[in-house]
Amino acid sequence: MVNFNGKKEYCRIWGAADVLRGNMDAGEYKHIILGLIFLKYISDKFEERYNALVKEGDGFEEDVDEYTAENIFWVPQDARWGKIAKNAHNEEIGIIIDQAMREIEKENKTLKGILPKTFARPELNKQALGGLCQKSG
Repeated sequence: MVNFNGKKEYCRIWGAADVLRGNMDAGEYKHIILGLIFLKYISDKFEERYNALVKEGDGFEEDVDEYTAENIFWVPQDARWGKIAKNAHNEEIGIIIDQAMREIEKENKTLKGILPKTFARPELNKQALGGLCQKSG
């Protein structure tokens, strides 16, 4: 059993991901699932900080330094989970996720070349991938 420190949404991603697995190699599958969980996690942390900054009312919610000072990755607007979830049923969801990973790497140098960008592969079931993104949105 996987433990995500009580965070049900990450457990839902893990559980729902069995639909994607199919005949996929476990080594390949883990990069897909862990990549999605990481994307959801950093987007959630970003959103928490964003909302706190909005509440403060000083207009710093789009200031990168306000996030990095708190050890929170900067998540560009087009890479945020809300946008991914809204595009869950778009036939190009794999391309959208790959682009989100590229944008996150571009804005966070410590992640350069680390994040998976294999969601647009033809053998990956896009309907299942989109369903997974929508369920955990």
